[in-house]
Amino acid sequence: MKNPVAHRCVRLVSEAAASIAFLAYQAAVERPEHPALALLSRPNGAMTGADFLETLYGQLLLSGNAYVEAVAPGGRSSERAAELHLLRPDRVSVVTGADGWPSAYDYRAGTKARRIALDALLHLKLFHPLDDHEGFAPLAAAQVALDLHNAAGRWNKALLDNSARPSGALVYQPKEGGNLSADQYQRLKVELDEGYSGPMRAGRPLLLEGGLDWKSMGLSPKDMDFVEAKNGAARDIALAFGVPPMLLGIPGDNTYANYQEANRAFYRLTVLPLVTRTGASLSVFLGELTGEALRLVPDLDTVAGLAAERDVLWARVGAAAFLTDEEKREAVGY
Repeated sequence: MKNPVAHRCVRLVSEAAASIAFLAYQAAVERPEHPALALLSRPNGAMTGADFLETLYGQLLLSGNAYVEAVAPGGRSSERAAELHLLRPDRVSVVTGADGWPSAYDYRAGTKARRIALDALLHLKLFHPLDDHEGFAPLAAAQVALDLHNAAGRWNKALLDNSARPSGALVYQPKEGGNLSADQYQRLKVELDEGYSGPMRAGRPLLLEGGLDWKSMGLSPKDMDFVEAKNGAARDIALAFGVPPMLLGIPGDNTYANYQEANRAFYRLTVLPLVTRTGASLSVFLGELTGEALRLVPDLDTVAGLAAERDVLWARVGAAAFLTDEEKREAVGY
């Protein structure tokens, strides 16, 4: 929660994905009045549809898991759902049966715990190569880069707090020789800490007694250049989330044409696959709850990042004289 790059990546992906509307189909017929769409537009009394989906996608990105519970009018987990609620992934654990596959879920909040039936909870998860029951979060794959980025930030702040110098050496060289006593050494150390350390005292003149000499130790501009290290770590974090670094303002080939291509690639390679797989899972879950077969697909005409591609498709289909009007409508998704 303290890394700006990871925070922006999660917000960017989750907000972009939540902005894409779903279309409901039964077989090949669009059903704009399907009850599942009404449920998704207002999943519960505390959240709108956009809030619900943004939180769902955010939980997937941060933990690799998202849990959707169906709540019925007469209580939880009945067949006819009236509300959908998201459960925090850190509070949910999988209960496995004798065959090793999930048989139920346990939800713990504080000292209270309850068991949720398998068919009353939708578990969305990202691919995990070493776990059958839990997803693998992109944030976990970027952990080393995250630590490096945070460490570079702390180091830069420490340098600024110390006037961009690591420290100095106070040398005692009396003419008659000898060393400082323990009390003198301790008093000198306390005076340095209290009078000359910290950002508010940076640059203050140092008043020295006889025999004392200050030897400053500075850093070269090359040693002080941690910007590139931070940018490299930021690129790795963005890569783990599937966000082009250009969209985060990380220096690179930041031209308008490249930005357009990066934005299009972001939607095509990151946002749409996430929305499509989420829609497929919700289709099965909501179809069973409403008792009607359902197929949820993203409405590509509402995706601003793919507007140029849709314009090209419409122009190409419109110019195809060998297609009938019905075939043209089907080709563009109508």
